[in-house]
Amino acid sequence: MLNLKNHPFHLVDVSPWPILGAISAMISMMGIIKWFHLFNNNLLLLSSMIMSLIMFQWWRDITREGTFQGLHTLKVSEGLRWGMILFITSEVFFFISFFWAYFHSSLTPSTDIGLIWPPNNIQSFNPIEIPLLNTMILLTSGLTVTWAHHSLMENNFNQTMQSLFLTVLLGVYFSILQGFEYFEASFSISDSIYGATFFMATGFHGLHVLIGTTFLLVSFLRLLLNHFSSTHHFGFEAAAWYWHFVDVVWLFLYISIYWWGS
Repeated sequence: MLNLKNHPFHLVDVSPWPILGAISAMISMMGIIKWFHLFNNNLLLLSSMIMSLIMFQWWRDITREGTFQGLHTLKVSEGLRWGMILFITSEVFFFISFFWAYFHSSLTPSTDIGLIWPPNNIQSFNPIEIPLLNTMILLTSGLTVTWAHHSLMENNFNQTMQSLFLTVLLGVYFSILQGFEYFEASFSISDSIYGATFFMATGFHGLHVLIGTTFLLVSFLRLLLNHFSSTHHFGFEAAAWYWHFVDVVWLFLYISIYWWGS
């Protein structure tokens, strides 16, 4: 029946993953409420495992559609590109809310925190230590992922694998240093508005780094399985776009929170 269609679009087959994903998301919400009120996270852990399994199988099916079944035509790929652009745009506005909260609190400090920023008894991080190192790591990773993209477009798969593997390593290295920085912090998320805005902004960015690293690692594994060609590699291209977005957000975080805010 696939050969009889007279349009370039992909009409998806019946799939159990959307409804199961919605149910697991609802269970996750119930698990978070149970964790907050009863200090018991077993339902949250169970729902997280279920959600992970659903995501793995759903994305596996999409990989099959685009790689082996040939359903991701040029028209479909264009739609996927616009979808990724709109998703990253929504992520930009997500982080704008954190920057808004930070600048609102720092430019006009309230009497509750002594009319100064950072507040009294808050020892902020030295911006030329781990934060600067992490900035160099992410800027370097932006170069390596661009190197991987151009190598793939030139059919140089050896350089693509080398540069993409380097990007994944740099992402892991960043996350390790971020964890070490949190472990050594002299304040917590409950220490006034400074702690709240600092850990919300940098914490969600750290989560995006973990997601982006996983995205790139999956692209690396797909590259090993010959899923990409010089003209058909949107899965990797979307990961590269997402990683560049993570880089840019970190630059704003470093300049505003670590450097200016300290």
